Amino acid sequence: MEMDLTPQLAKKIYVSDGGSYYSWSPKELPMLREGNIGAAKLALEKNGFALPRYSDSAKVAYVLQGNGVAGIILPESEEKVIAIKKGDAIALPFGVVTWWFNKEATDLVVLFLGDTSKAHKSGEFTDFFLTGANGIFTGFSTEFVGRAWDMDEASVKSLVKNQTGTGIVKLKDGVKMPEPKKEHRNGMALNCEEAPLDVDVKNGGRVVVLNTKNLPLVGEVGLGADLVRLDGSAMCSPGFSCDSALQVTYIVRGSGRAEVVGVDGKKVLETRVKAGNLFIVPRFFVVSKIGDPEGMEWFSIITTPNPVFTHLAGSIGVWKSLSPEVIQAAFNVDADLVKNFSSKRASDAIFFPPSK
Repeated sequence: MEMDLTPQLAKKIYVSDGGSYYSWSPKELPMLREGNIGAAKLALEKNGFALPRYSDSAKVAYVLQGNGVAGIILPESEEKVIAIKKGDAIALPFGVVTWWFNKEATDLVVLFLGDTSKAHKSGEFTDFFLTGANGIFTGFSTEFVGRAWDMDEASVKSLVKNQTGTGIVKLKDGVKMPEPKKEHRNGMALNCEEAPLDVDVKNGGRVVVLNTKNLPLVGEVGLGADLVRLDGSAMCSPGFSCDSALQVTYIVRGSGRAEVVGVDGKKVLETRVKAGNLFIVPRFFVVSKIGDPEGMEWFSIITTPNPVFTHLAGSIGVWKSLSPEVIQAAFNVDADLVKNFSSKRASDAIFFPPSK
């Protein structure tokens, strides 16, 4: 099975004085189309305002940098206005309308990963803007809009035509925007950098898993996620998703090496990865990573809301469960080697610290 898994950087799609929008193209990363996955990134400068929109895809948003405010309107629900910061994960089901605002000097950068199986274009998000030069109501006649909102023609023209920006605009200093409410965060966002750890290995790494238990909305999105922080020169055990899920990985920080092995023991990827890279591991393929001395951090979505992984090394690895006789026969080696093999990494789970 020939496939190109080469990690890719996002390309700028549009830019304004308020910020930029980036996306990964299925033409350059074919596994996006193959796996029905979309990936994009929003970067807002100070006073940058991402106009209200909805999408043809369910997504998970992850705040890569900065602090800001997000408005989220679930179908037939009131607007939730939440403060967002680095490390926040937000589940965005179908039909959700969102807006994003940054009033800080530091750029607000948000990653979007999602399911495009019902999208207009496989492997790509399509956003539908409620306002702006390409807003939905610019396509309707003033008669239709006027009757829908019970407004006169002059008011309709002013309302629809005054916002000439597209996608992202820059607001004036001092413009009043809704203040976030602490209670609105409940059930809407989870900070992966502050959440209880699911895995913690000294000098190895840490994992926080996003699932229906700590963020129930991911059940509606149909995606799980995890944040993995690998310590310097540590290794993440070879493993695979045992529930037929794809794994889409964005390198948040640092760099390192990654290898992926597929059908018939064929290595399909051996590469260096760095911050900003996105790559996809196909169903049942085995992936492993080793961080550079400064370590590496990545955020992944998995195409199931409650992902399950099987690891092939460490104390929870499948080899620890196999009897010595089966291992000896499977590898066709002597008993002493099997004993040595089985005793290695006995205390490690998912992460292996650097060898001393």
